[in-house]
Amino acid sequence: MILRRILRARGNDRGGVTVFVAVCTVALIGIIGLAVDGGSKIRATERADSIAGEAARAGGQAIDPAKAINGTAITVNPQDAQAAARAYLRSAGATGTVSVSGDGTMLTVTVTSTYDTKFLSVAGIGSLPVTGHGQATLLHGVTAPEGDS
Repeated sequence: MILRRILRARGNDRGGVTVFVAVCTVALIGIIGLAVDGGSKIRATERADSIAGEAARAGGQAIDPAKAINGTAITVNPQDAQAAARAYLRSAGATGTVSVSGDGTMLTVTVTSTYDTKFLSVAGIGSLPVTGHGQATLLHGVTAPEGDS
């Protein structure tokens, strides 16, 4: 009789480890998924920042060649700078906005994109927004530093 009680009590624990392992496995896959999708979103953001920075640099190099060649001054036309930055965005296959500050000295590029998730899509999160920023100072009338002749 005592032996039956012991065997019956022991039989009640059957499958307990299986449930524990299943719960831990699901949690571990979730953590791995967050790490993979989180890291990939960070890489996508870095890429967007890089494209925005390069587009801003392209715009900052839109100098007036006539004045630069004859040595009069190095000036940047804000409209040409915007056009150059937009052209770079198109060539990189990126979408975004390009704007010039009110005083015409700062070009700002914002790249917008999305990252399509790999693991988080199981939880209903199919994509994450990605934004990159870049700025360039548009120089007007650069001359030699004082004291240099």
